[in-house]
Amino acid sequence: MKLPRRKFLHLATGAAALPAVSRIAGAQAYPSRPVTLIVFVGPGGAPDIKARIVAQSLSQRLGQPVVVDNRPGAGGNLALQTVARAPADGYTLLLIATPHAVNATLYQQVNVVQHIAPIAGFGGDPFVLVVNPSLPAKTLPEFIVYAKANPGKLNMTSSGSGNLSHLSGEMLRMMTGIDVVHVPYKGTVPALTGLVAGEVHVMFDSLPSALPHIQSGRLRALAVTGAARVEILPDVPAVGEFVKGYEVIGLMGIGAPQNTPADIIDRLNKEINAILVDPVLKERLMGLGSTALAGTPADFGKLIREDAEKWAKVIKFAGIKPE
Repeated sequence: MKLPRRKFLHLATGAAALPAVSRIAGAQAYPSRPVTLIVFVGPGGAPDIKARIVAQSLSQRLGQPVVVDNRPGAGGNLALQTVARAPADGYTLLLIATPHAVNATLYQQVNVVQHIAPIAGFGGDPFVLVVNPSLPAKTLPEFIVYAKANPGKLNMTSSGSGNLSHLSGEMLRMMTGIDVVHVPYKGTVPALTGLVAGEVHVMFDSLPSALPHIQSGRLRALAVTGAARVEILPDVPAVGEFVKGYEVIGLMGIGAPQNTPADIIDRLNKEINAILVDPVLKERLMGLGSTALAGTPADFGKLIREDAEKWAKVIKFAGIKPE
């Protein structure tokens, strides 16, 4: 049977509109099943704890479970590759952190800048520069003067080569010209143990793990690495007060596979930003050394790119190679 031209065009227009209607319906239905958040460290670490806090709140707002899946290994690359290769449908997310920005220089095949779509940041974590109390320096300027007067005699420890603890020290070395020897340990606890015992002299560490040692007097805090002082250590200055331009923040946020639909990215960004204004959650994150980072996906993407560019310069200066 031959259809009249007008009816044919009407049916054709309706058929062409079906994919768009389907996409809209899909976006409205998202999420219709559990969402997985891939975390690059094992259970119990600070990033894992923060991820679980955000995942719990996000579950409540989305009306679907957000399940944390720990995939440690390869300095965060295993988790990143898992997400980069997942379907771009919003059901597999990545906990993004500064190690991924560092790895954008060290491992370029799959990296956070090119293969992950930023959704939202939720935490900026400054480090703290701590020294063994036996060291004569009681302030950061005194430490810099002492280090320059004793080139190659101070040992700077870290929780491993190439991580943020190590790179924070290399950045200070690059910007001040001090000559200190890097002595990496396998993990934060052994490094702090060595520092407290006086086996090494100085370390950049995360606030939550260093704070008990600072409060007990086993370690002396000289400076924090953020742009400003932190509430939990109000008398400890920022490195940038003495070394212009120095700032180290451990970024943390959520990303998805590249090409994830914009409406899903926007929905998740809106929910995460809503979580960050909740006073209870803000207090929990602050207790872990984090400062809330609300903003758009573009804002978070800019922070990641700037972080990657900054660490590329430090990596080149320090001659760090992939392990």
